[in-house]
Amino acid sequence: MKNKFKFYNSVSSSLSKNFITELFFNEHIEEIRQRCFQSFGFFLLAILVSFLEIKGIVKILEAPVQNIHFFQSSPSEYFASTLKIAFYLGLVLSIPSFLSQGIFFLLPGLSNKEKDFVISLVFNSLLLFVFGLSFSYFVLIPAALQFFINYNLDIIDPLWSFDQYFNFILILFFSTSLIFQIPIGQVLLSVSGLVNGKQMLAQWKYVLLFATILGAVLTPSTDPFTQLLLSSAVFVLYLFGSYFAIFLTKPNLV
Repeated sequence: MKNKFKFYNSVSSSLSKNFITELFFNEHIEEIRQRCFQSFGFFLLAILVSFLEIKGIVKILEAPVQNIHFFQSSPSEYFASTLKIAFYLGLVLSIPSFLSQGIFFLLPGLSNKEKDFVISLVFNSLLLFVFGLSFSYFVLIPAALQFFINYNLDIIDPLWSFDQYFNFILILFFSTSLIFQIPIGQVLLSVSGLVNGKQMLAQWKYVLLFATILGAVLTPSTDPFTQLLLSSAVFVLYLFGSYFAIFLTKPNLV
């Protein structure tokens, strides 16, 4: 009887553990589903608001270039372009929502030091993302467009397709925003122990060559000035990330 009692106890304990594990897993799945639903809802709302305010947004996008007349090559071109603008702007505005939901899901399982590190990393990533967009809007785009305008001056009247113009600046927005995440990638590599900041700094000559090539590849225009600006941004960001990785990996900091 005692053996049977022990057997029933072990079976009951095993079933109880399995039930608790399954319940715990289901709760996490439900939490993930709800957070994804909330983020996706905010994404749709951001698209809707962007589309309702599309005229003001289009004027902001046209601001970097002056005295240029835009045209549409088909009746639906401008409408399709505004849908595209609303979608990408909604996606950009939703990034903080997606990141915050991910952080809220992960935080309970992290230590206090890990929580501080993750929150700081995400905050700085968003900050660099905004800096990248600002750098593109106020520096890269005007420089690239001004080159083409001056090159055609007194020979061809500038008349641009709005859809092609938006595609042009979209590439610059995307490439600069991605480039400005370089320091975040360096910090992650350094904290993980794969490469330290001093080793990164020692490779600056190769990075300079890579930055020059990357600037030429990511720049949609062929003018050397815009490529130089983008390449310089890559190199400066790499140096900043290297020094920051050295500082961050000092004892008691991470």
